[in-house]
Amino acid sequence: MNAESKGLILGFIAVFMFGLTLPITRFISPHFEPVFIGLGRASLASVFAAFFLIAYKVPLPSYSQIKRLLIVSLGVVIGFPVLTAVAMQSLPASHGGVVLGILPLATAAASRLVSDERPSLGFWLVGVTGSILVISYSLLQGGGVFLMGDFALFAAIISVAFGYAVGGKLSKELGGWQVSCWALVLVFPLIIGPTLYYAPSDMQTLGTPVLLSFLYLTLISQLFGLFIWYKALAIGGVARVSQVQLMQPFVTLLASSWALSEFVDVQSYIFAAMVVGVVAVGKQMPVYSKQSSI
Repeated sequence: MNAESKGLILGFIAVFMFGLTLPITRFISPHFEPVFIGLGRASLASVFAAFFLIAYKVPLPSYSQIKRLLIVSLGVVIGFPVLTAVAMQSLPASHGGVVLGILPLATAAASRLVSDERPSLGFWLVGVTGSILVISYSLLQGGGVFLMGDFALFAAIISVAFGYAVGGKLSKELGGWQVSCWALVLVFPLIIGPTLYYAPSDMQTLGTPVLLSFLYLTLISQLFGLFIWYKALAIGGVARVSQVQLMQPFVTLLASSWALSEFVDVQSYIFAAMVVGVVAVGKQMPVYSKQSSI
């Protein structure tokens, strides 16, 4: 099995794990402030991340690596979790899942700016097609206008796309799990204050399902899922593996319907199926390195 295939398989595993993030965030949103959901899960994950770094005696990253890790932190640790939590205050998780279908194109665009990868024209055309489907879905669901939650999702997409692109490239130097851990640990001093400020005073009364859901966001969405995802990006290529996330809307739709009992209309399934279909086409489109494209 070649590196690209291994990267795609790991990418599918990570996407399945990520696909449950929006439904779970939606489930706990009545109990927590959005800032606490986003930064609280990162703060707790930082404790586990620090343990791994100490246990394995990982050396400190270089100054250059720290600067890039901070970009990862801003996008993956702060921006995406907080902004999606804001969106889930007003949008169904199923809606958010389909909108996030635009993320692969954003990640590919970001990788074009920060790495040596050069997606082909066919790759871009397929990515744009998938993104047009997502934008059309958002407008149809919003009665011809974007909803406020959509703007939060679009901002989340931009922030995490750069976090993925920079982190995927950096994973070739540090390793996927180390990128995730350092990104968490570096910003812990900045996020622990807001986390404690917005923490609910009645945490112990929230019930086991809510607390276990928050723990899922901490350990799976914020930590172990990213371990696998950055490994996939490192060995399979950021632009190529990022397209696997076009499968995520379908995972989120099924999870929303099953776990939250959300009504998912036929239109959502149709658009999700069309977006998923783009994956098969996009996989056939070449992605060149900078050296091979000149």
